[in-house]
Amino acid sequence: MSDKKTIAVLPGDGIGPEVTAQAVRVIEQVNGVFGLSCTIETQPVGGAAYELHGHPLPPSTLDLARSADAILLGAVGGPQWESIDRQLRPEKALLGLRSELELFSNLRPALLFPELADASTLKPEVVSGLDIMIVRELTGGIYFGGPRAIEGEKGSRKGYNTMVYSEAEIQRIGHSAFQMAMQRDRRLCSVDKANVLEVSELWREVMIDLGKSYPEVELSHMYIDNACMQLVRAPKQFDVMVTTNMFGDILSDAASMLTGSIGMLPSASLDSRGKGMYEPVHGSAPDIAGQGKANPLATILSVAMMMRSTFGNEPCAAAIEAAVKATLADGFRTGDIAADGQAIVTTEEMGTAVVDRVSKS
Repeated sequence: MSDKKTIAVLPGDGIGPEVTAQAVRVIEQVNGVFGLSCTIETQPVGGAAYELHGHPLPPSTLDLARSADAILLGAVGGPQWESIDRQLRPEKALLGLRSELELFSNLRPALLFPELADASTLKPEVVSGLDIMIVRELTGGIYFGGPRAIEGEKGSRKGYNTMVYSEAEIQRIGHSAFQMAMQRDRRLCSVDKANVLEVSELWREVMIDLGKSYPEVELSHMYIDNACMQLVRAPKQFDVMVTTNMFGDILSDAASMLTGSIGMLPSASLDSRGKGMYEPVHGSAPDIAGQGKANPLATILSVAMMMRSTFGNEPCAAAIEAAVKATLADGFRTGDIAADGQAIVTTEEMGTAVVDRVSKS
């Protein structure tokens, strides 16, 4: 990756600025170690952007996201914005970025580092060696479908949303998931609710048809309720899982606890050309914002995904992941992954530990 690349950094709200600051330090370090030419440009998003510009996704932020080669996002949201107009709430920035940039394929790995086997709430023998990839459709489904509204007078109101998928949308995310399975163990589980929902019935039919183009991949199907149960009962039965926007949101958050903490899970949201927005799975955690308690590793691991998926730089991605593993092996722990009696480091100290180990790679 010798040509100049621009990374748009959108820190957001709560702990977002804290964790992205440590990820930026890692980017700056790999710039030097690997001779990269990554330039950082920053714009506000979410509640921070609303306070400055009156909108959670102002034109200047969207323009930067469009022009950049990749995007690093912190987190958005907070209780102070929950009472404002729904269209101006911080979360609308996420939906706007996903739809405007056509980031339809959300990759959420759930990988358990051996050093954190005891941090999971499940028995070590259940989660040891865990390595799952959840492929979530990100720009369709009930989060974007219409009509949607809250109507009526108080006391007799009704709210409704529409879950809708076209065959083209299902095929697009299906290809993404099958291709991911081809790079891994060639097992793909499609998660739906085809016994109740017509949209899921179509989803399953399209996945079955699509599977004929990938005969090397073993395709299975599971209802969402059973998938949630199986994820906590025997998670290692899964390799790649593909599902809708809402079901993927639920499954990936559940999977986060298998790894010890949601603070360990990165994600990538990709378009059809490989441009992506990279962010930790966790939210803005306003209750610990500004206290140096946040775990930056999910955001740092999101940078590794960026190097691999958008920039095609496997050595750099592997070096970042190795630095995180070495940091954990050396006993560095933020509060969310610390065992009883184990020393706890700050957000910045964890970032420094990873930066130091990247330089040694």
